[in-house]
Amino acid sequence: MGDTAEWSWYSLVLCSIGSITVVYYMLRWSWQCWHGFKVYVLSEIWQTDLRTYGQWAGKVFFKEWLAKRGLDIVLISRSDDKLRSVAKEIESRYKRQTHLIQTDFTEGHSIYSAITQQLEGLEIGILVNNVGMNYIGVLANFLDVPDPDQRITQVINCNTLSVTQVRLSVWLVFALRGKGLIINISSEAASQPQPMLSVYSATKIFVTYFSRCLHAEYRSKGITVQCVVPFIVSTNMTHNIPVNPLVKSAASFARDALNTVGYTTYTSGCLTHALQHYALSIFFPGWLRLSSFCVQRMATFARSTELQLKERMAETKNK
Repeated sequence: MGDTAEWSWYSLVLCSIGSITVVYYMLRWSWQCWHGFKVYVLSEIWQTDLRTYGQWAGKVFFKEWLAKRGLDIVLISRSDDKLRSVAKEIESRYKRQTHLIQTDFTEGHSIYSAITQQLEGLEIGILVNNVGMNYIGVLANFLDVPDPDQRITQVINCNTLSVTQVRLSVWLVFALRGKGLIINISSEAASQPQPMLSVYSATKIFVTYFSRCLHAEYRSKGITVQCVVPFIVSTNMTHNIPVNPLVKSAASFARDALNTVGYTTYTSGCLTHALQHYALSIFFPGWLRLSSFCVQRMATFARSTELQLKERMAETKNK
């Protein structure tokens, strides 16, 4: 009789633990579904009025949709021709003002005092830190880079120093006004350690952690820091890879990412990239990425991709 009672007690405990576990995961899954619906579906219908943050915003990557939603744009780039071309487009198409700053973010600390001076007098409300670069155009081992000393320093200056220093140019303005929005662009390459993108992956996880920490520190002061973690977007850095159901165009991604403002401070930017993030975390976890087998396969893929790029460039040159 005693054994039966003891067994019944064990069964009750196990059933209770099992029920609690099931309820926990059901609630967690339901919350994730609701959060995704709110961020990527409802945000399309009820968009945050970005003008409440201030009249001026920058930079180039989000220029079209920021201008379309009623903001004047500060454009920062190293190419004077590109700056003037984009400014002309914004002024003619959207009837918004532009302010141009020519600089090269790979040069280090020396450029930021000039940027601060050129931003004086502007009511900056939104800052978009989307400047970024990889140390080589394809996947590669850390030392398999032409002129690694210079190139790696440039990547660090561009990807991490710019995120901290440009912010200082407008941070005091945000603090005094008690309102401001900063959007920092990280990368899915930072979600797990990524061999053959070692420096790029490491700089982007800096962007992710820095953004999330700053938001926790300053949200009570009215300053929002949002971190956007995209998958592949068709840009010059990705060799303008063709757009497909998994790869977004720059304009389409910028539109979707801006819609998430006010709904979340950490986002993949769009629904397709969010789904890819969850799938990758399940089927391609960190231990698999770091395995010798996977690194060897990536090296083979990198060599194949490099040959294809060279062939494509040769064909373009011959035409």
